[in-house]
Amino acid sequence: MSIDRRRFCCAFALLAAAPFSPFTRAQSREVVMERIPLTKPTHGVPNSRYPVMLYHHVIPPDTADNAAYLEHLFTANGWPPQWRYPVYPFTHFHTTTHEVVGCFAGTARLQLGGEQGPIHEVTPGDVLLIPAGVGHKQISASKEFMLVGAYPAGFSPDLCRDEPALLAARTNAAQAVPRPKSDPVTGHNEGVLKYWAAP
Repeated sequence: MSIDRRRFCCAFALLAAAPFSPFTRAQSREVVMERIPLTKPTHGVPNSRYPVMLYHHVIPPDTADNAAYLEHLFTANGWPPQWRYPVYPFTHFHTTTHEVVGCFAGTARLQLGGEQGPIHEVTPGDVLLIPAGVGHKQISASKEFMLVGAYPAGFSPDLCRDEPALLAARTNAAQAVPRPKSDPVTGHNEGVLKYWAAP
């Protein structure tokens, strides 16, 4: 039976608040963080003054349901999950919100920053926090590759492609997106609260 997006998000909010939730182990935990700076625009992709955050080993090794773990973790930290899907196979970005994607199955090679940007392999337990304006694209993936996608509460994504004529307006829009109030993985500690701090 299908479930609409609003009911989907509400269901996980209730699970996060439940005293005996089956996902009570999905708490913010100490993980390995990697920063990927992509500060310069590429063709029609603005990129960002904020680094992409790549978190490794977010999912504990004995987790029964990887997707549910990530959905609960993001919800608990103020980033309600919106979808389960791979990454589009073309360069795109968002100017209205930052985005977090967590790999719960399979592997993929993802390109960041535009057509000439670096390529990173992601595996289950890897989470990417992508600032507004940063391009991303799926280069290749295993058949089972899937992500959980989420945005800060109250924000929704647009979908922008690499169009150089629109770069100036899109750069201004992406730069106007406020820094998130919490990190989707670490909550109110470390993560974007430290590495996306105002200069």
